[in-house]
Amino acid sequence: MFTPDQYQLIDFGDGRRLERFAGVTLDRPCPVAEGIERGDPDLWTRADGRFEKTGNDPGHWIADGELPERWNVAHGDVTLELKCTPVGHLGVFPEQTANWDWIARQVQAAGGPVSVLNLFAYTGGSTLAAVAAGAEVVHVDAARNTVAWARRNAELSGMAELPVRWIADDALKFAKRELKRGNRYDAVILDPPSYGHGTRGEVWRLTKHLPRLLQLCGELTAGRRRFVLLTCHTPGFDPGRLKTMTAEALGESAPLTASHLTLRSVTGRELPSGVVVRF
Repeated sequence: MFTPDQYQLIDFGDGRRLERFAGVTLDRPCPVAEGIERGDPDLWTRADGRFEKTGNDPGHWIADGELPERWNVAHGDVTLELKCTPVGHLGVFPEQTANWDWIARQVQAAGGPVSVLNLFAYTGGSTLAAVAAGAEVVHVDAARNTVAWARRNAELSGMAELPVRWIADDALKFAKRELKRGNRYDAVILDPPSYGHGTRGEVWRLTKHLPRLLQLCGELTAGRRRFVLLTCHTPGFDPGRLKTMTAEALGESAPLTASHLTLRSVTGRELPSGVVVRF
């Protein structure tokens, strides 16, 4: 996990979360915190900024003072640039740090070169964790601006010269082409959204397309599979369901673990933050 000076979940409740990122405290929407009481309402007055979204309003940031345009957060060898985006995101999902550590351990345990395909790779946290541990990574995300952001993070982390191919493409189409080209991987990382669009307007719906993508990932790693990591934040996809889907794609005998991702607040309260399946 992040060290306390880099990230803390301070409180959550009433559909929101209060977090501190490297000295900047932010109040943001959090659907999984609906119907939960806040631990300490007084803490929320200390936010440097909050993201508000009502009705058809796409959302906007309200600053108490001046929010930095950009700032950095670090976890081990990985440094990520943060910014308050128009949709309320910052460029990092803190619950993923446990997965970054797990990825690094899998790469190091392989004892040799590991080729990793990272799909829906966002701003590159998993990519940088893997490449810092010695892997070669193909980083795929449909948003060109997000791929550029990930490349900036590689530079900030001193990893610009390490073996990463940066690709802006639709994940499903890219996986299909890689299979046809005969390219194979030792590992796959996936963090698919519930909904999304590819570079040419392709529509991604997790409920419809995830089984096929998992099947492709199984074929791309067949006979050489070192690890597979799937994370999911879509309602209705609990650990049991995702584990079954992944087992069907990789082979019923695949030794899988599945569990909830959580974030622990400074007072010990746990905030549900998705599901992770690991091979």
